[in-house]
Amino acid sequence: MRPDPATYPAYFNNYIKLVNGDNIVSIIETQSPKSIKFYQSLTEEQSTYRYADGKWTIKEILQHVIDAERIFTYRALAIARGEKSPLASFDEGLYARNSRANNRSWKSLVEEFTAMRASTVAFIKSISEKDYDTFGQVNEYKIAVLAMLFVIAGHELHHIRIIRERYFDVMIDEK
Repeated sequence: MRPDPATYPAYFNNYIKLVNGDNIVSIIETQSPKSIKFYQSLTEEQSTYRYADGKWTIKEILQHVIDAERIFTYRALAIARGEKSPLASFDEGLYARNSRANNRSWKSLVEEFTAMRASTVAFIKSISEKDYDTFGQVNEYKIAVLAMLFVIAGHELHHIRIIRERYFDVMIDEK
């Protein structure tokens, strides 16, 4: 099943619409090896590329994807377990500035993503479909667990698309 648009804020639709299918376990399990293969195909040199001043490097993008997936998974966990307190938002720019992603090897970031994704898959498999309809409060909005899981998948797809469109196209044009 796919999340009903009434179960998440409209701005998450940008991520959710990128996700094909309706079985979140299958979606994440199918997406993971493709994503890992994509990241592994990039070189250390490519990972330090930024297409314009002030834009993130590919290393910073992957670190952002990892950080966001940790946060989104925590939110899904907290909501599934019945947390009633509102969950905090996060400042992605602050996280990126303090990540030190550019001081790490590309290989280490890909390994961290691989471990993070395996943990996410294990978590999703640990909850029941009954938990998918559980709502929680994040910052100023309410969201259901299933919607948060689709956000995880769509957010990562969104950033791979950005790398392909804005980084690869520019890298090719510069050669």
